Amino acid sequence: MMNIQHEGSLSDVHQSVDTTNMAKPKWRRLLSFFGPAYLVSVGYMDPGNWATDLQGGSRFGYALIWVLLMSNLMALLLQSLSARLGIVRGRDLAQANRETYPKGINFLLYLLAEIAIAATDLAEVLGMAIGIQLLTGLPLLLGVLLTVLDTFLLLLLQRLGMRMMEAFIIVLVLIIGLSFLVELILAKPDLSEVVTGFAPSIPNKEALYIGIGIIGATVMPHNLYLHSALVQTRRIKRDEQGIRRALKLNFIDSTIALNAAFFVNAAILVLAAAVFFKGGRSDVAEIKEAHQLLQGFLGSKLAPTLFAVALIAAGQSSTVTGTLAGQIVMEGYLRIRINPWMRRLITRLIAIVPAVIVISLNGENQIDSLLVLSQVVLSLQLGFAVIPLIHFVSDKKTMGVFTIKPFVQLLAWIITAILVYLNMRMVYEQATTFFETSGSLLWKITIILAALLFVALLLTTLFYPFLKRQVASSIQVHKADVPFEAVAVPAYKRVAVALDFSERDQKILAHALTQAKPASTIVLIHVVESASAKVLGEHSDDFETRKDQEKLDSYAEQLAQHELKTITCLGFRNRTKEIARLVQENNADLLIIGAHGHTGVKDWLYGETIDAVRHRLKIPVLIV
Repeated sequence: MMNIQHEGSLSDVHQSVDTTNMAKPKWRRLLSFFGPAYLVSVGYMDPGNWATDLQGGSRFGYALIWVLLMSNLMALLLQSLSARLGIVRGRDLAQANRETYPKGINFLLYLLAEIAIAATDLAEVLGMAIGIQLLTGLPLLLGVLLTVLDTFLLLLLQRLGMRMMEAFIIVLVLIIGLSFLVELILAKPDLSEVVTGFAPSIPNKEALYIGIGIIGATVMPHNLYLHSALVQTRRIKRDEQGIRRALKLNFIDSTIALNAAFFVNAAILVLAAAVFFKGGRSDVAEIKEAHQLLQGFLGSKLAPTLFAVALIAAGQSSTVTGTLAGQIVMEGYLRIRINPWMRRLITRLIAIVPAVIVISLNGENQIDSLLVLSQVVLSLQLGFAVIPLIHFVSDKKTMGVFTIKPFVQLLAWIITAILVYLNMRMVYEQATTFFETSGSLLWKITIILAALLFVALLLTTLFYPFLKRQVASSIQVHKADVPFEAVAVPAYKRVAVALDFSERDQKILAHALTQAKPASTIVLIHVVESASAKVLGEHSDDFETRKDQEKLDSYAEQLAQHELKTITCLGFRNRTKEIARLVQENNADLLIIGAHGHTGVKDWLYGETIDAVRHRLKIPVLIV
């Protein structure tokens, strides 16, 4: 883990996709813009949507399709604003919040963002576990525990680069879309009845709860953080024309991707309405129950199989984006970076714990209720992401000519008001029901205090930017420069050199000569990796150990010709630990080590010595 100063979002892939290379054909330069919105779109079709869409379709037929459409239009506007923030200001939403709000408010916003990400991941865990169970018959609890393994898939995707990650997600989106296209063909819904669902109506309080869950599952707060960072993976021309072009192409990208997400969500709801609501099974509220009934209602074994495959694909695709969002939130708010796989593992474990507890205590009966609850929790976080976003893209001081127009501002604030109103109404009705049925005074006081804190934070988030505008360029991002004359030029007394007896050794030794002074001592290090050395360690006296010592001695003789004192050290067993140990025992103040030149799978096979050694030492490391 390390603290960081401000730098580009997702710094390991920041501006890694070049859209300005004139040597490429025009069509390839255009296509290079497309990709970020597809990573965002999977959050709009994750397993959390399935539970709310299935319940909405089976209980109320086509009546709530308009909620999906409204949510999709809201999402398109808000995601385009998020992309605008990232493209124009080069800031993701978390970074912009940090530069604007006080520390206390920022910390609360950070906690809420983490809660939203945990709720998202909970839905992904449950969805993937259910999909695995439906496809293989494994117990749900075992399926939940197996989802930890996708940490390694994420690690592989990040090594392959941004474009490969986007391609992987697009393939999963295609699998989901094609699966439901086949399902709809089998279900044969009456299109004239489907159209009636676009007329706004809320049949009852239960429909309101599910409708808010649909909004929470569709317009997701972590996606606003994610999109503002993902667009910065593209290197664009920073003049007005280049920025306008990037904004236009990213809007097209978002429109295509989010319409695909709308099709999937609508397909789930329509499928539930056509098969279960029309079949007199309005009680179908669980994903597993829907899977079991599909074959009987549609008369095809293909339908439940496709349903399970699409569910797994939805959960897996959302896993990648949830981890990226977590990385963005942590780096943006706290300026702390941890390894992506560790971030993934922590997020996944946080999601697994409540799932394991619920399954252990209540069995598998309450899983779908937990899915719907996770989406309502997401809906409650929306205002804290949307309100700052609208402030930032409306600020002429930081956005300049790219400030959104007054009509767009008005539309965005209307959407925000609708979202906040629905949230408040839902919370009020749920709290009222709880107060009427529960006699616990402690819980009642806790809920009242939480509601007051919620409203206070929401009002602060809304009005603070109006009261105190802060220009991002006036924020001190980096510490003041120190004159070079005031910095002591290092003089290394003991220079450690790690050698692997390859063709790189000569270059490494040459660099050692440039760093050493006449009074310096060169510490030559090599780790013996023979089978005998791994077992016997320093007691090894096999042929390879003797030859390695002879090689070090020959290097020492060459350095002696330059009037340098040398020490030779053989290490055994673990390469990383031994290099670090020998450096420390010889009190070296500089380590020179050669880069191995391999990446990807070879890193797993041969190990990543340099990074591992560097983290064990507190001295400079020169990589040749």
